[in-house]
Amino acid sequence: MPELPEVEATRLSFADRIAGAGIASAWCGKPLRWPLGLPVSRLAGRTVQGVRRRGKYLLLDLDQGLLLLHLGMSGSLSFGAGLPPRGVHDHFELATSRGTLRLNDPRRFGAVVWVPDEDAPLARKLLGGLGVEPLSDDFDAARFHAALKSRKAAIKQVLLAGDVVVGVGNIYASEALFLAGIRPTLSATRLSRPRAQKLHAAIRQVLGRALAAGGTTLRNYSNAVGERGNFQFEAMVYGRQDLPCRLCGTPVKAIRQGQRATFFCPSCQKT
Repeated sequence: MPELPEVEATRLSFADRIAGAGIASAWCGKPLRWPLGLPVSRLAGRTVQGVRRRGKYLLLDLDQGLLLLHLGMSGSLSFGAGLPPRGVHDHFELATSRGTLRLNDPRRFGAVVWVPDEDAPLARKLLGGLGVEPLSDDFDAARFHAALKSRKAAIKQVLLAGDVVVGVGNIYASEALFLAGIRPTLSATRLSRPRAQKLHAAIRQVLGRALAAGGTTLRNYSNAVGERGNFQFEAMVYGRQDLPCRLCGTPVKAIRQGQRATFFCPSCQKT
């Protein structure tokens, strides 16, 4: 957390309002995952031209360079005029002509990095290995199946790795596999073309529904204007250990995969 729908919902909540804003000042608090990459004072005077997303990264295009923002495990952004005084978990801030953008991150696994362009070595390191965007036209079912055929790892772990398809995090991988009727421990290479196509469609459907619901709020997630997500109320298996499956009534099971909780229905997802 936050995953792709939360990051995209965050982007949509402030991108139009900050586009064209001049940066009056910038501030950094406690160190985050990586150094900013330039003295923070040098951000003053620059202009925010727009906000894009790549996987779970937000890209703030400036008139000189761009900022790569990652929310880590617990980060969130706020944007607006008259934000409250900074708190102990606020670690980065841009004061602009259209409002203040502030990063709050209790666990400090997030990042704000300036790079001159997307061809810079650090930008290539962070973005270059990311897979195809699942909600874009580039997410092709046949190429998805071909990529899975070369992976022997469990399909849930392949989805989380992010190099085949990007942004399908822990919540939505469990939900997509349930919708497709696939056991999360099944080796990815064993998926037939029809089952891979079904999973391809399930990924797009689950992420689309989650984005329409504003993402998932399990603890403290909200978008840049303070709105919480509601997808948690639609979840079929995630977080529902021992509760009856919404389709067949079998108790939902939880296992650990790669130090992450995986939820599935042993009846609806037999193989």
